[in-house]
Amino acid sequence: MLKTAMAGLRAHTLRLLLTSLAITLGVGFIAGTFVLTDTIKAGFGQRVTAEADKVAVAVLPKVERPGAEPSTPSTPSTLPPSLLERLRALPGVTDAQGLTRGRTPLIGKDGKAAGDMPTSGVSVASGPLNRTTIVAGTGPGSDDAAAVLDENTAKAEGFRVGDTITVLDHTGARHPFKLVGLFDPGVDQELAYTGAVGFTPAAAARMTGEAGFREIDLAGADPARLKQAVAATVGAGAEVMTGTELAARLAAQAGVEIDAMSLALLMFGLVAMMVAALVIYNTFNILVAQRTKEMALLRCVGATRGQVFGSILIESVVVGLLSSGLGLLAGYGLGVVTMRVLEAFDAPLPTGAAVTLTPSTIAVGLALGLVVTVGAALLPARTATRVAPVAALRTQVEEQTFRTGVLRMLFAGLFLAAGLGTAGVGALALQPGQPSTLIVVMAGGALTFLGVLILGPVLVRPLSALVGWVPRRLFGVPGRLAVDNSGRNPKRAATTTVALTIGVTLMTLISVVTASTRATMDAKLDEQFPIDYMLASQDREAAVPRSVGASLRQRPELRDVVQIRQTTATSGARRVRIGAYEGPLQPVVKAGSLRDLGPGEVAVRAATAGEFGWRVGGTVPVKTKRAGTVSLTVVALVDDDTPIPSLTMAPAQFDSAFGALPDSSVLVNVEDGVSPDHARKLVDAAVAAYPTVKVSSSTAVRGEFDEALDMLLMIVTGLLGLAVLISLLGIANTLALSVHERTRESALLRALGLTRSQLRRTLSVEALVLGLIGALIGVVLGLVFGWAAVRVMADGARYAVPGGQIAMLVALSGLAGVLAAVLPARRAARASIVGSLAAG
Repeated sequence: MLKTAMAGLRAHTLRLLLTSLAITLGVGFIAGTFVLTDTIKAGFGQRVTAEADKVAVAVLPKVERPGAEPSTPSTPSTLPPSLLERLRALPGVTDAQGLTRGRTPLIGKDGKAAGDMPTSGVSVASGPLNRTTIVAGTGPGSDDAAAVLDENTAKAEGFRVGDTITVLDHTGARHPFKLVGLFDPGVDQELAYTGAVGFTPAAAARMTGEAGFREIDLAGADPARLKQAVAATVGAGAEVMTGTELAARLAAQAGVEIDAMSLALLMFGLVAMMVAALVIYNTFNILVAQRTKEMALLRCVGATRGQVFGSILIESVVVGLLSSGLGLLAGYGLGVVTMRVLEAFDAPLPTGAAVTLTPSTIAVGLALGLVVTVGAALLPARTATRVAPVAALRTQVEEQTFRTGVLRMLFAGLFLAAGLGTAGVGALALQPGQPSTLIVVMAGGALTFLGVLILGPVLVRPLSALVGWVPRRLFGVPGRLAVDNSGRNPKRAATTTVALTIGVTLMTLISVVTASTRATMDAKLDEQFPIDYMLASQDREAAVPRSVGASLRQRPELRDVVQIRQTTATSGARRVRIGAYEGPLQPVVKAGSLRDLGPGEVAVRAATAGEFGWRVGGTVPVKTKRAGTVSLTVVALVDDDTPIPSLTMAPAQFDSAFGALPDSSVLVNVEDGVSPDHARKLVDAAVAAYPTVKVSSSTAVRGEFDEALDMLLMIVTGLLGLAVLISLLGIANTLALSVHERTRESALLRALGLTRSQLRRTLSVEALVLGLIGALIGVVLGLVFGWAAVRVMADGARYAVPGGQIAMLVALSGLAGVLAAVLPARRAARASIVGSLAAG
């Protein structure tokens, strides 16, 4: 039987080619994900290790942050300079350097602060403890008038080595520096996000205003013994670790995002493997049906059912191993190409590590491909054991018929009822925005999809009649033959189209969620943020002089000017954002009344009130800088999307409690009829003297948000495109096997007068109908699942259907099905009529 199975593989090599390709693509995607993430992690590890080799012992402040709102910034702890002097005096310490870090906004060539966040100012140590990697020019050395800039910020702002850059110190004063070099921020995710300017230690302390150090690095011969001595010196107020331990922590912090990226990519890979499993199942199912006579002959000459079963499994094992091996090679190539693309686009990732296939990746790829292939072949192999020996005496294999069956309808109804019910409860009864709600809806979606999968063969015939109504009339006899053939074997057609259905469902779901998110955000901006311009600093802190809002309020071209100011206060043991606003702002009130805030009254955001347990009529104790602890009465709960602080007081009481702080932001609306260019010039002129105050427009905010959503949609569509490609291979495979199965039928049609072009057209229309059936089911499921997903995203989310995108998706699915039929149709048309009739 082993020889028979191997002979069968050699005889059906072309038949199994597309099946192998499906597994190869699925395993290649997953292996490529592992190769990519392993390489990036190795690059991080190499870089961190190289940096840690310079440090024997590192001392870091212990981070103790009391409970606070997620949006509340926390001031990092620092180590005092006196500790550095004590550590330098320890025996065995050959060098000690304190690392300073703080905010030092860089002024771009447009005169405004560069980037979306204030640039970080860091000290660049000299000597063996220098961990800054200079990629161009030199370091600042001992020149307090020289600075280095991270290469990403330099590229974004157009600065080159030799230029003079302007940096603001902690008081906002301007300081020119000569740019002497560019450096790589390495694995420091904070510097990669904010950008960084490097100074000498003295200049860094002067510019940032930081009196202490973020870290103290020590050099010495025996790290373990030195760690003990340092720990005894610093006591419990700081954390001490060796350079190796520091490297492990940095690598772990950098690896968190890599692990998240790997998990997301693996999810798409698993979808591709699920689709590949359906393709494999369909292929082996058709092959077994076509080899009924061969199986019967084997039974006649003495083969047992177990041997027939084993021969099919042997074929699946060989196909799985070969395909998985090719998939590993494809994954390696995918990893290499991706790393080269990242290098070409200067991605902020370590791309210098060698791309390798690790033993774990090889084991996972081979195991996954083998399990999926053999698992998908189990049911067809079991079907093969039921072939009776007497079937060898038949001149022609009977075509399988399909009957709906009571059990099929019962199970389909149970799964559909359970799935739709579960998803309905999650979407309508549970609280939106909670992870548990999303899990409930996802579980309901999975059960619903299983119900549709079971019901698939029942849906094929009515859907083929619906979808084929136009082709039947448009293409004449070939159209009628194609539509009839598409519903002739509903079970096979359903298994073929379900692979495409998965891809179209996910694509429709993503399109609906993206369109709904865009519609929801537009509505929120119109309702809660109906402004033309917003003036604010990069970190949204109190940095806009009140004179800016006052001067803008005097301009007749501007209709509304709202000044918002806020600070951090303590309520009980937790920190909150508290502030006030002036101007015609009308927050959406969810409870209570917000007509005129008086002394001793406060409006609270709904989420903050829920977190603290505050209600309308209750009191909120707030500790202030000037008035001590005051009790404020909650008079209103406002919507969370309202652009005011978590706690909002009357302006006069806020000033008496916290002082006349600058505004955090100023919101501006333009009078009707004023040109946008003229209004923008007025606003820009008002803040021209304040480089850290940046102007953003609602149009720009919408544009940036739409751009981000479009990018996300493009990436997800590209990743899901692999699943769609595999499903199209399944359609092509099914048609190829179906052409072989219907060789005699095709020849008879040709003998009765059907031309070669008509036969090709018949098979193409049949593929078109199958593709449209899969797309139609996928669109309906995607719209339903998309509605449920939008319901659980957030309270008040708006459901939107991108009709153009979905129509294009359906059209592309039909077109792709036609393209998948090109080769099978060509092969059928070129076959000899006499030879095919004789072969039948």
